[in-house]
Amino acid sequence: MISSKTSKSNHWPELPEPGKWEDTLTTVHMWSQIIGKIRLELSPWINHSWGSTLYVTSSGLTTSPISHKGFKFEIDFNFIDHKLVIITSNGNQKTFDLEPMSVADFYDKTMQSLSELGIEVNIFTRPVEVETAIPFEEDTVHASYDADAVKRFWKALVQINRVFTEFRAEFIGKVSPVHFFWGAFDLAVTRFSGRTAPKHPGGAPNCADWVMEEAYSHELSSAGFWAGPGLGEPAFYSYAYPAPDGYNAADVKPDSAYYHNDLGEYILPYKAVQASENPDAVLIDFLQSTYEAAAELGNWDRHSLEKRILKKN
Repeated sequence: MISSKTSKSNHWPELPEPGKWEDTLTTVHMWSQIIGKIRLELSPWINHSWGSTLYVTSSGLTTSPISHKGFKFEIDFNFIDHKLVIITSNGNQKTFDLEPMSVADFYDKTMQSLSELGIEVNIFTRPVEVETAIPFEEDTVHASYDADAVKRFWKALVQINRVFTEFRAEFIGKVSPVHFFWGAFDLAVTRFSGRTAPKHPGGAPNCADWVMEEAYSHELSSAGFWAGPGLGEPAFYSYAYPAPDGYNAADVKPDSAYYHNDLGEYILPYKAVQASENPDAVLIDFLQSTYEAAAELGNWDRHSLEKRILKKN
């Protein structure tokens, strides 16, 4: 059992290690893919898959409004009351409880709720970016829901989203929204140099290569946060594509950050941020120093891209 203690400055929650809520993590990941694929199917394509992501809200995660047959609807994960809420601009709403249930049952309940609201949509039901890809309607394996662990994860996302947004605001070049990718189940923000990049080799599990090729069509520095399955702990990450020479040996902050050779990314354990006296400052140091490593070594035109540099001149 995790204690309820939070850090003094910004109420960053303690998080369980992935292994302690792995079943719930996988289940909710698959639930999020169902909801994300609904947005993807009914929305226009926006570069780098930005038109399919979810967003952090004051109660959970949302699709944001989706247009359909002359009205709008949105789908919200409410991780305070633990409900899935579908609401339309016509004033109609469907809700069901988030509780232990299989991915197959969640899929059925979601599609039935949409149908009752007059929303007909067919999605590709095989999960993406995971090694084991059981079609949603057949997945009775994953059926766990630890409400406390999910709520803690969302509360962490609230804090991280806030800091990521502050970091994003300092960049005036092309930069992504702060958004939640349901494919890898991570919150991310990405800065771009403005130059095209070499063709990405693809290779993400159960994901078409063209998706990765388009996602990495332009030179970038990306940072994010994920629950850390495979790594053993929740963590922040930062990487550059393409990674310039010397990037893996850059002087980054804080001291607890390190370069993970297998992942090809800088890693900062979440607990190093959560337990610090000033979590915001520690995270900003990581975001800024890893970005500067990519920008300096990659010869980005920083004077044209950064607000803080323009302020100095």
